[in-house]
Amino acid sequence: MKRIPALLAGLLMTVGLASTDSAASAEKPAPIHFGAITWESGALTTEILRVIVERGYGYPTDTLPGSTVSMEVALARNDIQVIAEEWAGRSPAWVKAEQAGQVIAVGDTVKNAEEGWWVPAYVIEGDAERKLKPVAPELRNVEDLKRYPQVFRDPESPDKGRFLNSPSGWTSEIVNTQKLKAYGLNDLYSNFRSGSGAAMDAEIASAIRRGQPVLFYYWNPTPLMGRYKLIRLEEPPFDAQAWATLTDASNPNPKGSRSLPAKLSIGVSKAFHEQYPQLVSVFEQVDLPIDKLNKALAEMSEQRTPAREAALGFLRDNREVWKPWLPTDVATKVEGSL
Repeated sequence: MKRIPALLAGLLMTVGLASTDSAASAEKPAPIHFGAITWESGALTTEILRVIVERGYGYPTDTLPGSTVSMEVALARNDIQVIAEEWAGRSPAWVKAEQAGQVIAVGDTVKNAEEGWWVPAYVIEGDAERKLKPVAPELRNVEDLKRYPQVFRDPESPDKGRFLNSPSGWTSEIVNTQKLKAYGLNDLYSNFRSGSGAAMDAEIASAIRRGQPVLFYYWNPTPLMGRYKLIRLEEPPFDAQAWATLTDASNPNPKGSRSLPAKLSIGVSKAFHEQYPQLVSVFEQVDLPIDKLNKALAEMSEQRTPAREAALGFLRDNREVWKPWLPTDVATKVEGSL
C-alpha cells in the first residue's frame, strides 16, 4: 500500500511530460516547403529567400525536388508553398492553376530577363584573337537556320544539324520542340536534350572553349551570359495565340513566335498567400539587379559554390540590395546572422 502514492506520482509525472512534449510538438511550426530548383539563378534565389525567412522571421524551411511542371502541380496542391523563380504564364499547368486561384505570382524579381535561341558571336562575326573565321556570316534569325544545318552538324546524325534543347521535364523543352516544328526545322535539326541543366551547360561551354559552332536554347540571368559573347537569333514578334500552340505539346500545328515576355516572379500557393501575409509583402519587394545577379552566378558556377553558401555571400556583399525589402527589425536580424 505504501507503494501506491509513489506509483501514482510517477504516473502523473509521465502524463505531465507527455502533455508537455505534445504541446511543444504542436507549437513547432511545419516547415515552409520551397521547390528545389536546379538551375543556378533559381537555386540562388531560393536560398536567398530561405535565409531571410529562417533568420528574419524564424520559420523553418526545406526544399522538395521535382521538374518544373511537377513543382507547379505541387504548388497548386500546396504540397510546395514557394517556387522562388517562376517564369509565370509559360506552362499550361501554371496557367490552369492560376486561373483556378490555386497559385499566385508575387513580385517582379529580375528585370530584363529573357530567353531564346543563341549562338556564340564568333559563329557570325568570327574571332580574330582566336583566329576563328565566321562560318555563318548571314545568320540573323531562325529562318536563316535552314541554310546552315551543316554548320551545326550533329555528330550522332551527320546529315542533320543539332539544336541543344532544355532537359526533358522543363517547360521550355516543350516550347522549343514545338518551335522546331513551327519554323520548319524539325527535319533539318536533331532535337537534342541534355540529361540535366549542368550537362547542358557543360556541352555549351565545351563547344565554346573549342571554338566550335553550337546552337542552343538559353535564358538570362545565368552565369553563361556573363561569361561569353553570345548572339540571340531573331524570331517573329510575340503572338499570344501562337504562344498557346507552342506551350501545348499535343498541338500538331504550332505557330512561330518569340517566347512570352519574361516576368520572373515568386510563385506561392493560395494557402501560403493567406497564411503568411508578412512574407508575401517581402516577396513583393524582391528586386535582384541583373548585373549583380549574373556576377554572383558566374562566381558560384566557376568556384562550384553550394547555393546556400553563395546566397550568404550575396547577402553579405549586397546589403543595399536586400535591406529595403524588409522591415527594419527583420533586416537587423538577418544582418546580424551574417
